[in-house]
Amino acid sequence: MSYESKIINDPVFGFIKIPKGLLYNLVRHPLLQRLTRIKQLGLSSVVYPGAQHTRFQHSLGAYYLMSEAIQQLTAKGNFIFDSEAEAVQAAILLHDVGHGPFSHVLEDTIVQGISHEEISLLLMERINREMNGQLALAIRIFRDEYPKRFLHQLVSGQLDMDRLDYLRRDSFYTGVTEGNIGSARIIKMLDVKDDQLVVEAKGIYSIENFLMARRLMYWQVYLHKTSVAYERMLISALLRAKELAARGEEVFASPALRFFLYNDIGREAFFDRPECLEHFVQLDDNDIWTALKVWCSHPDKVLSVLSTGMVNRRIFKVEISSDPVACERKRELQETISRKLGIALNEAAYFIATPGIERNMYDEADDSIDILYNDGTIRNIADASDMLNISLLSKKVKKYYLCYLRLEEQA
Repeated sequence: MSYESKIINDPVFGFIKIPKGLLYNLVRHPLLQRLTRIKQLGLSSVVYPGAQHTRFQHSLGAYYLMSEAIQQLTAKGNFIFDSEAEAVQAAILLHDVGHGPFSHVLEDTIVQGISHEEISLLLMERINREMNGQLALAIRIFRDEYPKRFLHQLVSGQLDMDRLDYLRRDSFYTGVTEGNIGSARIIKMLDVKDDQLVVEAKGIYSIENFLMARRLMYWQVYLHKTSVAYERMLISALLRAKELAARGEEVFASPALRFFLYNDIGREAFFDRPECLEHFVQLDDNDIWTALKVWCSHPDKVLSVLSTGMVNRRIFKVEISSDPVACERKRELQETISRKLGIALNEAAYFIATPGIERNMYDEADDSIDILYNDGTIRNIADASDMLNISLLSKKVKKYYLCYLRLEEQA
């Protein structure tokens, strides 16, 4: 590995060194540079105006934390070859490369049945072919097919570098200080036992803080009711544009967006037709915003009202409940919207969304957080913690959102 490196100044972690060679070539790669045009928090800036950071910044931050974790684990006598270190750093740099604009919005609308993780893997394999197999080991680690399982846990697990960066970074840019986890302290406490990542017992309070911060960030930032409503508007606008395209109507879009609006692209197509991936990597936030600005004056009232709402921040009204929304309530709203806008009853459905969102912040079955004691014994955090909150965090919380058009503004 070359000792010569490039330095990037990051507002969260300070100077990040990228060694010349494979890792520097990945940072410069057009597929990673595309992430500079995709915001990390999608539409959350509608609530937190400071949340303008990108997936590229997050990928660099996760890479920095990975470098720190490797250093700590090596210092504790866990042998990691230079080739393994470079591979796991490459894997974390590329973990989000398959993200589309606005996080998961596209997965629910114009691209069906394939997750961003699967697209990331397709793109990693593509870069690997370009780079004559230099990413082969990174891909094995990413897919959890490498004997040292703890390396995969650093990329994807309960305490992976992805989570440690996004909680710290999103807290920094939103100004929600309660989410500011002690990532440096958690990394200092990491060790490996029986090929599993563990946390030294003296780090238990940092883990409790991490789990609490995660819960708070989810409900206060990621699932904030205004962000959820704004996202639902975007989903409705894209679905309406797709419906109009299916009818053969003219809908403005960049070539990449047009491909997905005018074609039904599912999982099989992504794997069988190379042009799907080609068009996907041309998409970023700009394609969507440009389309929405033009759609504001589209002759279709549903599309124009939704797009104008997106561009001018006229967001759906939101009500949250612990029970599902009654069918009568939805029907009443649909009839009122239909009457006020002068549109058909079925078209009014585009202005109502009733997502149910379920979350728990810690799932032992998913990938437990294990605490290592001085005598060599290991206990799960749920048993080791003296805080009742851990059992509360394991409990699934479900909230029902009712998002609908603000009728007073449309009168």
